[in-house]
Amino acid sequence: MEITAALVKELREKTGVGMMKCKSALQDAGGDIAAAEKILRKMGEASAEKKAGRATGEGQVVSYIHTGGKIGVLIEVNCETDFAAKGEDFTELTRNIAMHVAAASPRFVRREEVGEADLEDEREIARDQALKAGKPENIVEKIVAGKMEKYYSEHCLLEQPYVKDPDRTVNQLLTDAVSKIGENIQIRRFARFVLGEGS
Repeated sequence: MEITAALVKELREKTGVGMMKCKSALQDAGGDIAAAEKILRKMGEASAEKKAGRATGEGQVVSYIHTGGKIGVLIEVNCETDFAAKGEDFTELTRNIAMHVAAASPRFVRREEVGEADLEDEREIARDQALKAGKPENIVEKIVAGKMEKYYSEHCLLEQPYVKDPDRTVNQLLTDAVSKIGENIQIRRFARFVLGEGS
């Protein structure tokens, strides 16, 4: 199939990836835009890993107030340059993540932030539930491991299904943004406020 300039342009607009990479992905995918986008996303994940070690001294602190003014979020998202931080794509990303935090109520940014006491409590609860359900000892540890993964996906921002596209995690959203913007991007911290809750 002939890879037309219009097809390349369409893929570039969807992904933000350079023309030559778009053309190459379309050739590999036999002209199928969806398959080419998937190829680029896989490449993006590889390039995101390369960028992950680079310093992130710029970024934005963004606020989001949910309709009705009952939930508010402050979030700090970092990138490498002031130029990227002021860009439309980065601004949209930070706002989307802040909106996600308002909706999904994560407790931590990443799993490494979960305290050992919280993890031990969760393991103990999962183990007790499995044993009370009469599961054999050799299966119990597998059940506990599965429950811990579920705990991370419910409470850690990067592992939560993204509210606007539950087929992707917030981390995948971030990886796609790294590929599109071309810089290391890190969610540093957030605070979520609910009217009448907390001290």
